[in-house]
Amino acid sequence: MAADTAAAPAGPTPISGCIISYQEADRIADCVRSLGFCSEVVVVDSGSTDGTRELAASLGARVVTNAPFPGHREQKQFAVEQAAHRWVFCLDADERATPELQAAIQQLAQTGLRGAAYEMPRKNHYLGAIVKRGLFWPDRKLRLFDRTQARWGGTNPHDRVEVTAGGAVTRLDAAIEHLSYRDFRHHLRTIDSYTRIAARALAAEGRRANPFDLLVRPPSVFVKSLLVKRGFVDGWRGLVIASTAAYCDWLKYWRLYGEGRARRRS
Repeated sequence: MAADTAAAPAGPTPISGCIISYQEADRIADCVRSLGFCSEVVVVDSGSTDGTRELAASLGARVVTNAPFPGHREQKQFAVEQAAHRWVFCLDADERATPELQAAIQQLAQTGLRGAAYEMPRKNHYLGAIVKRGLFWPDRKLRLFDRTQARWGGTNPHDRVEVTAGGAVTRLDAAIEHLSYRDFRHHLRTIDSYTRIAARALAAEGRRANPFDLLVRPPSVFVKSLLVKRGFVDGWRGLVIASTAAYCDWLKYWRLYGEGRARRRS
């Protein structure tokens, strides 16, 4: 769907809310409701069978199915391309705009959105508490942007919004709320899935793992999370986050090493 091209009418700048989802029936409703300030909400689903699509549609979202899942950055960019408006605000199904962020964006829409994009911190919930330090804070994300000046990029599964050269990015203080993992087992499953995707993506780019990646990077991630970024303030949660981040980094490069061996044998 084409973006708005006519002269902007009087009144607030229209914003399209964009969400990607898969099997998120327990979380999609709060996400859609938090985008009630948007002129429309578009949910792109990759084939849920748990009622996610039906629930989103019942709340007024326009639901589009794009399956099989093409990849994180590809699916998010696809969602942006379904939007009716030039300005988009993107969330994952396990995220929601806090009331403070909703009010801040509404005020910006009233006075006129400027530049190419806006970024905001993310409040990450982890095992029953909001994390205050470490790798999980401030965890700034660029999510509100002019889609003619920015698009989803990065290397899967670590997608990010990339702004065209010269595009101005403004920081907001109000935060996104992120219900990161349902439980610790979910965290481990996510690490398993994400490291497989990341290793394949890096291998496809011609990257190979070396001893530095396996022996130096993981401890460095642990120290950065726990000490440099003061993850210890979060107590045992900070220690768990630092440990799993180091493990995730090691597993990604170990699997990249395996990808390289497989390619050499083939």
